[in-house]
Amino acid sequence: MAVKGSDVLLIIVAILFPPAAAAFIAGCSCDLLVNILLTCLGYIPGHIHAFWLIYRKMKAEERYGVGGYRYVGNGDYQPVYGAPQPQQPVNYGATA
Repeated sequence: MAVKGSDVLLIIVAILFPPAAAAFIAGCSCDLLVNILLTCLGYIPGHIHAFWLIYRKMKAEERYGVGGYRYVGNGDYQPVYGAPQPQQPVNYGATA
């Protein structure tokens, strides 16, 4: 798994303030709220959650390519492109 400059920046942000890293990855979602609550309960659980989100983002980039995924919540990603549709055979005027 290759670590890019943006991932290193996210890790640094996660070390300094874990909810900011969660906000950069997940936006304003339940993961941000969970990370804020975990950080309030203890600084280490907030770090673990932020690093888990970063890890899942890196795995999605590896699997779908850069920009080929979107975040759907709970650390899950879906590909942006849909599954290719099977093409119907061309009959060229033949009736079936």
